[in-house]
Amino acid sequence: QVQLVESGGGLVQAGDSLRLSCALSGRTFSSYALAWFRRAPGKEREFVAGISRSGRSTDYADSVKGRFTISRDNAKNTAYLQMNSLNPEDTAGYYCAARLAGSVNYVETDRDSYNYWGQGTQVTVSS
Repeated sequence: QVQLVESGGGLVQAGDSLRLSCALSGRTFSSYALAWFRRAPGKEREFVAGISRSGRSTDYADSVKGRFTISRDNAKNTAYLQMNSLNPEDTAGYYCAARLAGSVNYVETDRDSYNYWGQGTQVTVSS
């Protein structure tokens, strides 16, 4: 059974940075494409960033392009989301998701395509 555990959230000020981590256990990490989603109060869960199995392909929501970077370390079974220039609109619960992927270079942005989810980590950005 795949388990995902996120860490790294917290309370920061506008303009600060945070790095979220997502550790996957239970299966072969390199077989899974990964993504970060977020859900703000009163809003739907939305795609933030995704990375392919190989790590060579990434995709981002327009709202975070140029500020957030997703990466993965297959040797450590961990994915990361580096978040820079945070603003109050980034306040949300952030969730790591994984899907068993056949293609090594494809990034899926549809949340319904992800089978496994972490418990989430809260990011709060004050103005």
